[in-house]
Amino acid sequence: MVPLLIRAHLVLPERVVADGQLLVNDGQITALGKRVRVPRGAHELDATEQYLAPGFVDLHVHGGAGADYMDGTTAAVHTANQAHLRHGTTTIFPTTTTGAPEQIARMLAACAAVRAAWTPTDGARIGGVHLYGPYFAEDKVGCHSKAGRRAPMVGEYQQYLRSGLVKIATCAAELPGAERFYRAAAAAGCLVTCGHSNASWTEMARAFAAGMRHVDHFWCAMSSVPSLRARFGTPMQGSMEQFVLAEPEMSTEVIADGEHLAPELLRFAWRMKGPERLCLVTDANRALDCPPGRYRFGPQEDGEWFESNGRVGLVPGVGLASSIRALDHMVRTMVRVGVPLEQAVRMASLTPAERAGIAGEAGSLAVGKRADLVLLDTGLRVKRVWVAGEPVPVTRPRASVG
Repeated sequence: MVPLLIRAHLVLPERVVADGQLLVNDGQITALGKRVRVPRGAHELDATEQYLAPGFVDLHVHGGAGADYMDGTTAAVHTANQAHLRHGTTTIFPTTTTGAPEQIARMLAACAAVRAAWTPTDGARIGGVHLYGPYFAEDKVGCHSKAGRRAPMVGEYQQYLRSGLVKIATCAAELPGAERFYRAAAAAGCLVTCGHSNASWTEMARAFAAGMRHVDHFWCAMSSVPSLRARFGTPMQGSMEQFVLAEPEMSTEVIADGEHLAPELLRFAWRMKGPERLCLVTDANRALDCPPGRYRFGPQEDGEWFESNGRVGLVPGVGLASSIRALDHMVRTMVRVGVPLEQAVRMASLTPAERAGIAGEAGSLAVGKRADLVLLDTGLRVKRVWVAGEPVPVTRPRASVG
């Protein structure tokens, strides 16, 4: 592989190095700074007015370009991974919905097959699977299929964890067996999360003691003081929101598509948790890069129907149904609401990489890390993407709404 020198503004976790240089050799970053020593014969790319960022890392994503990971085929995994790679996501954690054990097993098998034979043309690299559904609270299922939700079953989830593919594991804290699930997932090396839950502070504290350290999509399908008053009466109790904000070790995530959360909530989450504990995720469904219309959320054969209006997914008469945007859009949104560029990029790259345990190889521009790179123009739109130093196409489908 011919060494590659890129001249651009380098987006580091703490600052932007104006007019910097970054050298790639054999798929790794080998030097970066204001000036680097360039090997003879290196290919040079002058992008001095643009921004070079680390490839994005998406911890919570259901699909894109017409495919949902729960379709359970390698073709669906390739389609979704390629769609997100075009938007700068170089490492992805395909995410389950609620569904039958056979459907989840089929999804895991498809992801395992793609991961085992992966090349950059297959799309974003699979960092692992996020076991998200099916262990949701009955009153917090959201747009997922209610028929597919259940309390955690030891024999079922042990099979998923034994695959070695599950790296993020979610369960509502109030479900029977939740603490045993958390301990098993923590022992398997997963980022252990609580989501689609109406848990109280006390239940969150027990979950924390069992290894839970993250809450999915802040303010979405989660408990609040009023929802807990309806559940427990008075005195009113602390909710997931208060527990996450009060506990320094807890991290969370926001869907910064401009449709789920207002600017003040995005700024509030950033100020309260900081860029080291707040991740950007897409929660994107199959309508990413597709025209407005009616789509299935989850498996194509029996997933719940939702509508895309070209900006967000909706279940008529119910509410929001996931995002149709990718992480490049989330970064632009955070910058628009006042977050410094380097911190917005960190929340889409290094912070999720740290939470998922892959920061030693990905998530930031640093010597020795994989050369997973995204070149952004002055409007922060993706111009080029490299995976392990290999350039990949970023041309979007004509029907793109992203």
